[in-house]
Amino acid sequence: MMRNVLRLIFLALAIWGAIHPMYYFVSWFQSEGWALGPMIDAWYVNDATSGLVWDLTIAAIALSVWVIYRAFADSLVYLVVIPATFCIGVSCGLPLYFFIALSRSPAHAST
Repeated sequence: MMRNVLRLIFLALAIWGAIHPMYYFVSWFQSEGWALGPMIDAWYVNDATSGLVWDLTIAAIALSVWVIYRAFADSLVYLVVIPATFCIGVSCGLPLYFFIALSRSPAHAST
C-alpha cells in the first residue's frame, strides 16, 4: 500500500518536474527567440547561474551513470531516464528513475 503511494508521489513529481520547468523554458524562448545559443549564454550570466548549471550538470551525469549501470544489470527500461534528464531536467529524470525502480523491484528489495 505505502509502496503504491510512494510510486504515485514519484510519478507526480516527474510530471511536475517536466511541466513546471518547461513552462519557463517555453516562455523564455517565446520572448527571446527559439535559438538555443542565447539560452546557453543566459545560463552563464553570473556566478550564481553558472554554479546552478554545474550543480545540475554534475547531478545529471551522476544519475546517468547510475541509470546505465541499472539498465545493464536489470532492464533497459531505465534508459528512458537519460533523455528525460538531459532534455527536460533532473527535476523530471530523478523522480522518473525512482518511479521505475519502485515499479520493477520486489517490495522487500532496496533500490
